[in-house]
Amino acid sequence: MKHSIAILSSLVALSTAAVSTVVAAAPAQDLPKRPEQLAFRPLTFNAPKASDYRHVLSNGVVVFLAPSKELPLVELSMTFRGGSFLEPADKVGLAAMTAALLRTGGTEGLAPNELDEKLDFLATEASIASQATVCSASVDSLKANFDESLALLMDMLTKPRFDEAKTKIAVDSAIEGMKQRNDDASPILDREWDMLLYGADHFEARVPTESSIRSITKDDMAAFAKKVFNPANVVVAVTGDFEVPEMLAKLEKAFASWPTGERMPLPPAPTATVKPGVYHAEKEIPQGKVYIGSRGITRDDPDYFAALVMNEILGGGGFTSRIMKTVRSDEGLAYSAGSGLDAGVWYPGQFRAVFQSKNATVALAIKLIEGEFKKMRETPVSAEELEVAKQSFIETFPRSFESKDAMLGIFVSDEWTGRDPSYWQAYRDNISKVTPADVQRVANRMLDFNKMAVFVVGDWDTIAPGDGLGGKAGRARMADFFDDQVEHMPMRDPMTMQPMK
Repeated sequence: MKHSIAILSSLVALSTAAVSTVVAAAPAQDLPKRPEQLAFRPLTFNAPKASDYRHVLSNGVVVFLAPSKELPLVELSMTFRGGSFLEPADKVGLAAMTAALLRTGGTEGLAPNELDEKLDFLATEASIASQATVCSASVDSLKANFDESLALLMDMLTKPRFDEAKTKIAVDSAIEGMKQRNDDASPILDREWDMLLYGADHFEARVPTESSIRSITKDDMAAFAKKVFNPANVVVAVTGDFEVPEMLAKLEKAFASWPTGERMPLPPAPTATVKPGVYHAEKEIPQGKVYIGSRGITRDDPDYFAALVMNEILGGGGFTSRIMKTVRSDEGLAYSAGSGLDAGVWYPGQFRAVFQSKNATVALAIKLIEGEFKKMRETPVSAEELEVAKQSFIETFPRSFESKDAMLGIFVSDEWTGRDPSYWQAYRDNISKVTPADVQRVANRMLDFNKMAVFVVGDWDTIAPGDGLGGKAGRARMADFFDDQVEHMPMRDPMTMQPMK
């Protein structure tokens, strides 16, 4: 033991001496006296081009390939146009149910438990999911097991079993989840807001009911799967440890017997219009939850980049944004407050400011946010605010492509939505060109409070009077908005979504 300690001490002494020698030999550097005096070389990053990764199989399937040798893994994802927008009005929930059963319901040759056991043995993660406008399927496996993993995924998509017992579990689980719809304020606000913006009959706002879920049959799921999950309706992306020619050959073989179908249509635009005003849903909670906003713009709108910068300054920039500073930092009315801009692809998305505050100060927070809208409309933003907002986009831009998965995800989305191929190369220049006048122009276009909807979920008896205490006049009350007009929305039955008395 003593011998080992002596050797260790000698090694430490030698290492210390070596480090001292290196430090002594290093040339002296003139360091700035203050951090802000540090100078850095300009960041150089050229956005990758989708065309460098794009391939087309013999059956017309578009494939994006990005090899990476860091780990012996391969991840394949398929993105299909189709989702809840294709559901019949009386079978809302069909897309999600189909996707769930494609994954858990087994295949023609494998019972559900056998399929799971095979995937576990291969250490493969497989998933199939649906959203509003797209469905997806993926496998993430060891390189050595990729062929077998892909074969299992193709069996799920082309030879589904839709096991009866698994279907019953999925139906029971969905219905059990419905029972909790009114337990929290956030789901209530989200669904009512979507109905207000898009219309209750539009797919953006529809939600499953007990009757719609129970009406879904095996034949319904089989027909939906055949319609959506086909080679005419898919874009594929693969990352991981592989060679491009070899992977293209594997995909050609895997897709060779996949029956060709039809490409799905574009999602329909909503026909509803937003009626400005105050809306309220009753919920006995200590803090009111609030959305303020309206329909917005599309990503191809000429004002798109100016709107991004405007929103960043107003409420999208976290602690540097005006709404956060005013509502949280200056007044202490909310832990979190801000705004978001969701530019639509096929039709305008939405803009909204969001916060939650104790019931008595909900009106005051709304008034402060209305004031920030007005300031943005009437006064040009400062040069400092503008620069901070623009740099937040420019400096973080490379993060969008920081992984091969993220990069291919962008390319797949752009392929489906037909985005201009030069968009990413010109992105930073377009942000840089935004001027204070641009921000003010788009603010006047988008931030008219009197054309917005204000939706509040909370205890109206304590929200309506505002922040006045003991009979004293407060700074704001709900009667200050829209001439004291408010539409009280009835709570909906969680199983039927019909208004309750």
